[in-house]
Amino acid sequence: QYIEDSWASPFPLFRRTERPDVVSAALLEGCVALICDNTPYALIAPVTFWSLFHSAEDFYERWHIATLVRYLRFLAVFTATSAPALYVAFVSFHPGLLPTDLALSIGASREGVPFSSSIEALIMMTALELLREAGVRLPGPIGQTIGIVGGLVVGEAAVRAGIVSPIMVIVIAVNAISSFAIPSYSVAIGFRLLTFIFLALSSLAGLYGIAIGYIWFVLYLCTLKSFGANYLDPFVNLDPEKMEDLMVRYPLRFMSKRPDFTHPLDETTINKELLSKIQSGDEDADG
Repeated sequence: QYIEDSWASPFPLFRRTERPDVVSAALLEGCVALICDNTPYALIAPVTFWSLFHSAEDFYERWHIATLVRYLRFLAVFTATSAPALYVAFVSFHPGLLPTDLALSIGASREGVPFSSSIEALIMMTALELLREAGVRLPGPIGQTIGIVGGLVVGEAAVRAGIVSPIMVIVIAVNAISSFAIPSYSVAIGFRLLTFIFLALSSLAGLYGIAIGYIWFVLYLCTLKSFGANYLDPFVNLDPEKMEDLMVRYPLRFMSKRPDFTHPLDETTINKELLSKIQSGDEDADG
C-alpha cells in the first residue's frame, strides 16, 4: 500500500494471487510480480480494471464458454452495484416506468411496511453485510451455515414482522449473489461500497442520481493509474488491436501480442514458427 499510485482508491492497484499459473501469465504479458517472505500472496503490477475480472479458469475452458462467463461477470457487476438503487428509484421516483401489473404487485407487497423504500433497502443491506462478516470470522462449515440459514431466517422474520417487503428480500438476494460472481475479492469489496453510494444517490434523485453516479465513477476510473499504466487501458487509447483479451476471450493462437500498458520491448508472446512446428508434429520442436 505504500507504493500504490493512489492510496484513496477503493479498487486495488495490484493484483493479488496465490496461483503460480496466474503469475506466469502475468510475467508473459510483461508485468512484474512481487513475492515477499512470510506471505503466500504474490502481487502483480501494473493491472487494469478489466484484468481484475479475468479468472485463470478462462484459459482452461473453450474460448466460447470463457467469453460467455466474462459477460456474465460484467452483468453481475452491474446488478451488484445497481439493483437496490434501481429498486428505490423506480418505487420512489419513477413508478410510471414500471408495467402496471408489476407496479400494483410491488405496491401490494409494501402495504403495511412502516419505512420508505430507501430505509428498507439500507436495513437489508446492512443485515447482509453483518451476515457476511459473521460468516468470514467463524470456522468454515459454521460460517457457511450462518450465512445461508441466517439470511433465510432474518429475511423471513423481517417479512413476517412487516419491516420489509418480500420483493426487497429478492432484490437484496440477487444483489448478494451477483457480488459473489466477481472473481477478485478486493474488487468485490469496492463494488459493495459503491452499492451504498448509488443507493444514497437514487434516494436523492432517482434515476438521475444513478446516472450522475455512473458518470462520476467512470471519470474517477479515468484518473487512476497503476504504476503509470492507465486503469481503463485499452479504452483510454481506443486501440482495437489491444482488445483481444478484454471482454472477449480470443482463441490463444490469436493472442500473440503483449498489452501496451506494460511498455514491452518485445511485443510478441508466441513464437509462431515454433507453434506451427508443434502443430505439425515436427520433431525439432520438442525443446
